[in-house]
Amino acid sequence: MKVSRVTLRHVKMEMKFSFTTSFGSLQEKEFLLLEAIDEDGLTGWGESVAFPAPWYNEETLKTNWHMLEDFLIPALLHKEIHHPSEISQLFSHIRKNNMAKSTIEGAMWDLYAKQHAAPLFTLLGGKRKTIDVGVSIGIQKSISDLLEIIRAHVNEGYKRIKVKIKPGWDVDVLKEIRHHFPTLPLMADANSAYTLADVERLKELDPLQLLMIEQPLASDDIVDHAKLQRQITTPICLDESIHSYDDARKAIELGSCKIINIKIGRVGGLTEAKRIHDLCAERNVAVWCGGMLEAGIGRAHNVALSTLGNFILPGDTAGSARYWEKDIIKPEVIVRNGEIHVPVNPGIGYEPDLHSIEQYTIYQQTYS
Repeated sequence: MKVSRVTLRHVKMEMKFSFTTSFGSLQEKEFLLLEAIDEDGLTGWGESVAFPAPWYNEETLKTNWHMLEDFLIPALLHKEIHHPSEISQLFSHIRKNNMAKSTIEGAMWDLYAKQHAAPLFTLLGGKRKTIDVGVSIGIQKSISDLLEIIRAHVNEGYKRIKVKIKPGWDVDVLKEIRHHFPTLPLMADANSAYTLADVERLKELDPLQLLMIEQPLASDDIVDHAKLQRQITTPICLDESIHSYDDARKAIELGSCKIINIKIGRVGGLTEAKRIHDLCAERNVAVWCGGMLEAGIGRAHNVALSTLGNFILPGDTAGSARYWEKDIIKPEVIVRNGEIHVPVNPGIGYEPDLHSIEQYTIYQQTYS
């Protein structure tokens, strides 16, 4: 497998709504698309999940472009690669920058699957023909607005509801949700908004029987999370703290969490995501696939990953229509009764919509 040409695109899409977390609000989604073309003209596609500003982690859209243009693409172009799992070793001399690495590695997995005329999910070892999905809801203007949105998604059949919380928008909000939806599979995502000084406040969540609280403490912490988990019964799920297999191993050994959210971009690509999945399966730690407000290419990679056996909790891969008037793939990702039917076409299973991609592209550059 040898790549002869790479096209990198800066894309901007308008979301249907403003998505608010403890970090801030976002409605215009800017991201990068990478198209890798082999010597026979086959193409593979990857999507960067880095935001324009370093809200989620230290990476940004611009730093991803810089890393891809100046380091990662030159390291890969015209090199003979036998399997996408080799790419992480090829990039091992470049520290971190996982989202940039994931962008190009995802394209190579897609290309490899197309070269073998196989669906990507089967090459990853996935078995599921359908995956259960939940939905992530940002902080709203009022509890009544939030309840209305939850009710609409429950009626659509989503299998799990995640709500964003922060100090001042947490216990009372979740109590009200639980009052109206006593049996709803419900979780809270704190995006690192708390410290150990908030233990007593977080203990108030225990009677609400949440599926989990996601990343309550600092984004680079696993020690204090272990202290917190010993004091609350609500399962802790780690997100931002897990960037690699070794991070996951250490967190599990310390007892920092009972669940891990695997995001492909955060851990550097599908190869590392699968390694973390396999580790968690061995240690009886449940995993699920988190979302980063992806457009269709990134969403398709999430669908493929979620077919692996230990993804036993519904992920954040909601349907395209929830976010976009028109997505950049055909067909779009469709959710019916809380499930996505996994496509069986070669590669990611969805066809990039080149017309829409061109419509949303601000700037592009080709490297050969």
